[in-house]
Amino acid sequence: MEVDRASIEGIPTTAVPRMLLDLGAVLRYEQLEKLVERSEERGLFDLRAVEELLARTVGHHGHKRLRRAIALYMPTGFTRSGLEKRFLELVIAAGLPRPHTNYFEHGFELDCYWPEHRFVVELDVFETHGTRAAFERDRKRQEDLLLVGIEMIRVTGPRLQREPEEVVRRVARLLSERGPYRGASRP
Repeated sequence: MEVDRASIEGIPTTAVPRMLLDLGAVLRYEQLEKLVERSEERGLFDLRAVEELLARTVGHHGHKRLRRAIALYMPTGFTRSGLEKRFLELVIAAGLPRPHTNYFEHGFELDCYWPEHRFVVELDVFETHGTRAAFERDRKRQEDLLLVGIEMIRVTGPRLQREPEEVVRRVARLLSERGPYRGASRP
């Protein structure tokens, strides 16, 4: 793609984001991390360009490593609990796009939200949702979000502790199946 090309003094080259991705497939993680740092030192690192590249190159052998290497540069969302922090760490380590945390959408605060996919993961523990009224509110909230085209799944604390790899694998699959939101295709 044209965006993956650059020119230095008239000489065709590979654009920095694409170079980082391609080298991510062959370098050790520590080497890639240092390369990202060097590109920042030289004023060549463009987080938005790297994120755009990653969005269109899922499946590339360097994708997961580069996603992990740029995690330090991502805007930090705040987490309210150890459960949210652990989930976020797992998502980043898996090379998935970083969700917005404790994000407000359609009047609801969402634990982990990918607006580009209109997808939410709510992290639940019984202690904070253990009443009949909370149970009813949670179900209505899930319906309200679905009515505006936002899909939600729930992950409990015990499940994340018991099977973290499976949880992340399923989230990755659901994100992939939903694909990027295009506006006209969903409400």
